[in-house]
This record gives sequence, C-alpha cells and structure tokens, in this order.
Amino acid sequence: MKGRVSRSVVVAGIDVGAPRKGFHAVSLREGRYHGQCVSADPVAVAQWCREQGARVVAVDAPCRWSADGKARPAEQELRRDGIQCFATPSLESALGHPRDYYGWMLAGAALFKELERTHPLYGGGGFGEACCFESFPHAIAWMLAGGRVSAREKRVVRTRLLEAAGVRTEALTSMDLLDAGLCALTAHRAVSGAVHAYGASESGWIIVPKMRVVAAAQG
Repeated sequence: MKGRVSRSVVVAGIDVGAPRKGFHAVSLREGRYHGQCVSADPVAVAQWCREQGARVVAVDAPCRWSADGKARPAEQELRRDGIQCFATPSLESALGHPRDYYGWMLAGAALFKELERTHPLYGGGGFGEACCFESFPHAIAWMLAGGRVSAREKRVVRTRLLEAAGVRTEALTSMDLLDAGLCALTAHRAVSGAVHAYGASESGWIIVPKMRVVAAAQG
C-alpha cells in the first residue's frame, strides 16, 4: 500500500528487554503518540497491541534465528551499509548460553509467537494487511538522521528525531520507550511504503525507514 496513510491507522512499536526488564510498547495513531504499555508478559503485550487496534507492529528483536551461527543476511547487509549490529545466534546457542546472554532474544521470540496469532510475520511485499516485523532502533536513527549518529548522545538524538517526525516525546520517559517510539514510527512509515527492507524471507527481514536525503552544503 503506497500513498497517504489512512487517518484511522494505528501502529505499534516494541522494545524488547530481558525477562526481568520486560517489554516497552508505544502506539501511534495518525503518526502521533497514542499510548504505551510496559509488561514482562508477551501475551499481555500482544493483547495490548490488538486492543489498541494496531495494524502493523515493529519489534526490536530478531524474528529468526541464525541457521549457521553466523550473522544473518539482513545483519550482513546492515554492516555493509556501515550500520553496526549484533549477529543473531542459532537457537541452540541462545538456549545453551551459561549466563543467559541471549535471554532478551528468547523473550523477543516469545513475543513474535504471540503476535503472529493475528499479525503474521512480514514476508516481503507491501504492508496493506495486519503484520509484524523486526526493526532496529540504531538503524532507524541512522536512516532518519541521513547517516552516522552519535552513540554518546543516543537519548538526545533519538528524542530529536522523533520530535522532528511529529511524535511528541513527553510521555517517553526512558530509553526503552524512546526506542519503542522509533519502532512505532517505522511501522507508521511502513504503511505508506516509506521503508527499506534488509534481508530475506527465509532468514528474516529487518525493516527501517528509507534513508533521509541530506542536502549538501552550498559553498
């Protein structure tokens, strides 16, 4: 679906943390702040998305495990574009880690399972129907800023980018909610087709906004 976004469309973005930290979710209506949810329960978060009427849901967690233990194609493509990201492990490696390092990824997998009951995982093509997909706040910020962004000023930069896109941030009082807001903004952009997809259906897509074109300074 391309063109103008319907004024009735609600979308959601979710930041995924380790089980104790839980999930932080933000919804947008007409591209503006609509609501938020914080919970450690993936079932409750998925149900909240449905109650919000979210058509598209963007999640900051891997939607697929690595088939060979190496970085997935989407992650390799991001790196080739200069965007650093974690390499998703195989499910066996995630389950077998002695310190539960990948606990947040396992939590994300549980959330995707619940979302997919009503929002199938994006498989390529358009976003005209209900779906969920993987996104990545650092890559979102990179695209919205038109290139490299500062890791030291992460909170300031991400707040500024959301505000510039018309998303009020007064209620986004933590980095987790700001990241959820960036994912929600990506879901909003997806409805109008203004996104770029890294990866492939078999290994998982990572969806980010299209790169902002920064005008060259005139001498």
